[in-house]
This record gives sequence, structure tokens and C-alpha cells, in this order.
Amino acid sequence: MMPEMSENAGLWTTIGLAIMATDGRTAETACVRRAQQGDVAAFEELYRSHVGKVYALCLRLAGDRELAEELAQDVFVRAWEKLGSFHGRSAFASWLHRLTVNLVTSRWRSRGRRRAHFVPNSESEIAAVGESPPPPGLAIDLEQAIAGLPPQARMIFVLFDIEGYHHREIARLTGLSVGTSKAHLHRARRMLREVLG
Repeated sequence: MMPEMSENAGLWTTIGLAIMATDGRTAETACVRRAQQGDVAAFEELYRSHVGKVYALCLRLAGDRELAEELAQDVFVRAWEKLGSFHGRSAFASWLHRLTVNLVTSRWRSRGRRRAHFVPNSESEIAAVGESPPPPGLAIDLEQAIAGLPPQARMIFVLFDIEGYHHREIARLTGLSVGTSKAHLHRARRMLREVLG
């Protein structure tokens, strides 16, 4: 009798977790529907639920706290404007993630056209970007190291190695060629290895 109870307990736990997950999605779906109908309080609830993840993604892509805050706010302004285009085929978080990546890469592309791109090839050039390698024996945080990468290298590294995009997708998002995307990824990884030792 005891083994059967433990097996059933595991089954009931699994069922309970599935019901809780479904209830969470259902609650968020209802919140999205209310927001789509103009309910500002519902949208504020969505904002509170997702702003941390959106900001973290913006910070990784932008490498600058102030810019990340600005971008995160822009994402939610855009989300409010485009909320009618969310049809629920994916999770709201997935839709918001894609919106964030699209907005940040679009902003990056428009800024990139106005100034020359610089990709450092040596430690002295890394220092010229503003983030010198740490003295020997001093540990550096991975997030700081990523933030210290030049903008193009950071963007490609985050999109490929952290967010899981493929080079063709990155090329489409950023306006770079697949070969350039691969070259930036190679440089970013090399620079991170040098900085993190």
C-alpha cells in the first residue's frame, strides 16, 4: 500500500503543478485580453510581471543601465501600441521578448548608420573602447565583461550565445551579413576569454 501511495503522490503533484501552470497562463491571458480592451490597470499588471526580464535583456544588449532603462520603457510603450497584434499563439512573455529584441536591434541599426563601427582587435584597442582588462588575479563579473564589449560584438554575442538566435536571424535583425555576424561573435568570445582569463 505504501509504494502505491508514493506513486500516486507523485502523480498528484505533477497534476497539481500542471493545473497551477495552466491557471497562471489563463490568468495572464485574461489580463492581456483586458489590456487589449483598454484596461490600463491590466496593462500595469503585465508591466510589473515582465519589466524585470525586459530590462535585463535590454541591459545585456545595450551594455548601459541608463540606455537599458530607456529601451525597456520604449518596449512597453510599443507593447501598448501593438497589443492588438498579440493573438495568443505564443506566450505573452515570448511575444514581449521578440518585441524587445526587435526594438533594441532596430534602435541599434539606426544608430549604427549614423556613426562608424569599431571592432577592436587587441587589448590596447579594448582599453580604447573604455573597458580595460582587469589586473591579473582580479575576478571580473561576466555581465560586466559582456557590457564592456564593443556594441556590435556585444549585440551579436548576446543574441547568439545567450538568446539562442541563429546567424541568419541575427543578420535579418541587425542588417549585418551572416559572415559579419560570425566574425563579431568570434571576436566577442575571444575578447571575453582575454578579459575573464
